[in-house]
Amino acid sequence: MKHDFDDTITAGQRPQLQSTMPDLDDTIIISARRTAAVVKPYQRPVESQAKQASPTTAQEAARLRARAAAQVKPPRAPVEPTAASSALYYRVQLDGTGQMYSLEHACVFGRDPRPPRIVKGVGPRLVAVQSPQREVSETHVEVRQLGASVIVTDLRSTNGSIIQVPGNAARKLRQGESVVVSTGTLVDIGDGNIIRILPRRRLE
Repeated sequence: MKHDFDDTITAGQRPQLQSTMPDLDDTIIISARRTAAVVKPYQRPVESQAKQASPTTAQEAARLRARAAAQVKPPRAPVEPTAASSALYYRVQLDGTGQMYSLEHACVFGRDPRPPRIVKGVGPRLVAVQSPQREVSETHVEVRQLGASVIVTDLRSTNGSIIQVPGNAARKLRQGESVVVSTGTLVDIGDGNIIRILPRRRLE
């Protein structure tokens, strides 16, 4: 006979009995049942409320906070226009060619212009012009902006430079002479090469 974990006896196949009163079930009633042991529910050990994180855990948390702070990018400040982009510059144009140059840098015109021997800061823009009759010197004239003024300087050319300021008669510059001109001034350097001073505008 084999006993299960509880007190119910597992029996073999029973013969069919002819009984006038049916049994309630097949469980055998015993006089006394062993008292089952009382099993207490599992309780986790109570941790101290004053328990602090270990140094390793605290260091890891600090690293995570630092990493999260590094990933948060501060908002970008609006880009303010620089002095160069907000400044106004005169322009010069060679009549008949459509070529225009802004005077953020000085312009030197000539048949084969050369930069000065001593250059302070950014050198001038060299603009070569056609001169079939060789009336234009290799390095003929300079046009530069100084503040809100335009200055034309003859660079000791052979044939000189003729300027015509609006409202004034045309005149020829002496070798090495500088003169302040205004918008609309024409500078004739020979062989049909005329430089026109255009109004100021911001760089594009």
